[in-house]
Amino acid sequence: MRALTWQGRRDVRVETVPDPVVQEPTDVIVRVTSSGICGSDLHLYEVLGPYLDPGDILGHEPMGVVEETGADVTAVGRGDRVVVPFNISCGDCFMCGQGLQSQCETTQVREYGSGAALFGYTKLYGQVPGGQAELLRVPFGNTLPVKVPHGPPDDRFVYLSDVLPTAWQAVEYAAVPPGGSLTVLGLGPIGDMAARIALHRGAGLVIGVDLVTDRLQRAAARGVHTLDLRIYGKDVGDAVRDLTGGRGTDAVIDAVGMEAHGATAAKAGQWAVGKLPDPAARALMERAGIDRLSALLTAVDAVRRGGTVSVSGVYGGAVDPLPLLKMFDKQLQLRMGQANVRNWVPSILPLLGDDDPLGVDGFATHHLPLEDAPKAYETFQKKADGMVKTLLRP
Repeated sequence: MRALTWQGRRDVRVETVPDPVVQEPTDVIVRVTSSGICGSDLHLYEVLGPYLDPGDILGHEPMGVVEETGADVTAVGRGDRVVVPFNISCGDCFMCGQGLQSQCETTQVREYGSGAALFGYTKLYGQVPGGQAELLRVPFGNTLPVKVPHGPPDDRFVYLSDVLPTAWQAVEYAAVPPGGSLTVLGLGPIGDMAARIALHRGAGLVIGVDLVTDRLQRAAARGVHTLDLRIYGKDVGDAVRDLTGGRGTDAVIDAVGMEAHGATAAKAGQWAVGKLPDPAARALMERAGIDRLSALLTAVDAVRRGGTVSVSGVYGGAVDPLPLLKMFDKQLQLRMGQANVRNWVPSILPLLGDDDPLGVDGFATHHLPLEDAPKAYETFQKKADGMVKTLLRP
């Protein structure tokens, strides 16, 4: 089969690799029909190379059609259309029973002290072959794949793999009161969708912050009050307070994470780590890694006293310095973590009908063949060509 493989920093290639096969009686093999490129894929492209090996297959936002099933699979069959959640959860352990599928005790990567394994996402999360490929082996075939109807285009359902549940959890964790206010930092796919979900769920004011014109315009068209970071810079908190009677919003979602602009020293450190031999780079990241915290610091500043900061952007630092004095003084709540995909699917599925209240049918800005994936990664990393969300078609 053809698959997108990691070969080095800013070097991904589509290559011919062996087809996956059923290894366990509960495995299914899915022929992928669509697979998204995620903002966190850029962390692999740019920062997390020390945890990858050349030839690793990337991608964790796939859907497709079941082509083969193991002997014990009864929940889906050949020809069924399924979405594959990005976190690999058994559905039966204590954590899965708590709705914390991202912490699945069956697939936790204990070697690195990490939560549930993820498709296509480094040694830190199991080094499981990903879904930017023609075929994908999916374990736990009775509990992990999400069966969806045939008929509507893939765009209707593919975001159940990551974007929708990640954005939904971000809004859930933000705990915006009815008619309340929310600031969303970063209007990439997750931030954009989180803003849509918050408005759909009854937020009175949603403020979106970004520095890419296309993203700002896209969010504004959905009723988001946008702030251009290029204009407001370090004064975003003041601008938010000006819009909220001097108070700040009830909650802030940080949908940016380690890719935040600013913090030049931390950016240089990330770049330098990427140049070290893998063992040395891993040791440095695990013991002394520091993220660029511009977005998180802005969140702490912009949220009202007693408010909530919800972090959906991925951070990877080991010794990130947090402004705990300010956070304590403002009596903030802080919630974060990988999305528990399967936990949120029942709430989201009813919104994926023909009325399309979240605008999923037109959410993708680009549909490209798998062979164009290397160029798509480069374009997405540069935030060029109006690219917000790309779906690859194997």
